[in-house]
Amino acid sequence: MKKALIIGVSGQDGAYLSRLLLEKGYEVHGSSRDHEVSSFGNLVQMGIKDKIKLSSMVTSDFRSVLTILQRTDADEIYNLAGQTSVGMSFEYPMETFDSILIGTMNLLECIRLLNRPVRFYNAGSSEVFGNTRTPADEETPFQPRSPYATAKAAAHYAVANYREAYGLFGCTGILFNHESPLRPLRFVTRKIVAAAVRIAAGSNDKLTLGNIDISRDWGWAPDYVEAMWKILQQPDADDFVIGTGETHSLREFVAEAFQCVGLDWQEHVVTETGLRRPSDIEYSASNPDKARRKLGWEASHGFKDVVRMLVHAESEKIK
Repeated sequence: MKKALIIGVSGQDGAYLSRLLLEKGYEVHGSSRDHEVSSFGNLVQMGIKDKIKLSSMVTSDFRSVLTILQRTDADEIYNLAGQTSVGMSFEYPMETFDSILIGTMNLLECIRLLNRPVRFYNAGSSEVFGNTRTPADEETPFQPRSPYATAKAAAHYAVANYREAYGLFGCTGILFNHESPLRPLRFVTRKIVAAAVRIAAGSNDKLTLGNIDISRDWGWAPDYVEAMWKILQQPDADDFVIGTGETHSLREFVAEAFQCVGLDWQEHVVTETGLRRPSDIEYSASNPDKARRKLGWEASHGFKDVVRMLVHAESEKIK
């Protein structure tokens, strides 16, 4: 039986990855900052909390990382921890760098010192590319436009350096936006869907958004965790862009969500310049051809599928 350690197990990706690995017969260990007080709501909702061996780890604390890595002795380590909000990273840039870059460095160094045949997955982000004039692939230069993106870019290079210099099996999945009903409300996609469903149910609320002309590649989170697993099953460590290859504006996302509940979005949505970020990506597009060729992976849900599934899940919550 293979053993996997998922760092950041309580989040969206951690929950879906846990379920996938359990289905594949893994012994799954998961860590969070304080497992004794965390509710692990996503794991409970999926009915798998009791099947995961939980522990506490603060990735910015080297001793904490070393202790858990020694205790779990995992075959595969998935680093999904760290600050996850681009918007919040502008308010807390130091905490963002600490949790993403220092956390990744501590994991890499502990793996090197323990000298065990571990396969390491690092959660990268499409934010590292900045604005993409053409769909981004693994060779596209990085042009980060936020503290979050800058920290992710630095962590990406750290993994590549440990792979080259020390022979570690370290990989980064450069994932474009991927959504699910497990997203917290601070994410704009969940905010939009929740508002559409609430208004359709009779609320007089208005949905207030910032720049709705930005464009993103939105996929389905359960598809993307399968890509994470596939990346660590390859004979050689490598990095992969993971996306649908389909880009749409936030305006289109809003329109589709409200259409799903039978409403005209323009009657219920207002925009405010105060909600815009100090710097933002206007257009983001992916080229996941390498993942198709080498991993045999491609997204099984497109843009409209994703929005409709999100609306359906949100509607079920208020019944």
